Amino acid sequence: MKFVSTATALAAVSVIALGAAFGNATADNGRNPLTDKVRTANERFKDVSVAVAEGYTPIPCASGVDGGAMGVHYVNAKYLKEEVPDIRRPQAVMYEPGADGKMALVAVEYITFKGPASLDGQLFNFNGAPNRYGLDPFYELHVWAWKPNPRGAFADMNPNVSCEHAHGK
Repeated sequence: MKFVSTATALAAVSVIALGAAFGNATADNGRNPLTDKVRTANERFKDVSVAVAEGYTPIPCASGVDGGAMGVHYVNAKYLKEEVPDIRRPQAVMYEPGADGKMALVAVEYITFKGPASLDGQLFNFNGAPNRYGLDPFYELHVWAWKPNPRGAFADMNPNVSCEHAHGK
């Protein structure tokens, strides 16, 4: 009898896990409500000169040890001081450098030093210190609103993004 209960519980957990996996795939296809809201709120950043005009400055292209990259972050230092995320004011706007020298908008990143943090119900990831950025511990959320990410709409690195054409890699 106990075996049947355990088997039933495992089957239920498997169904829930499958549902979560398919839900994440939906997010990657651009049908995630938060991804859609972020895209709409930040469409102006398709032109990198808009980011610069709004006070964002570039930092070097970030790539991952296990493949993929985040791209070149344009960071707004003033927004790093804000404790509550604002969908229209991401702390970083992320671009993939192209062979032609143009920057293609791929994602935005929300960062806060106060947490736990969330945006529209999506929890941020925690980064302790020391970290590769030299920052105090912080919470961050990447939103791949312009370039699909097979690892998930909120994953850090995107295997479809490259720093290959970044100057001063």
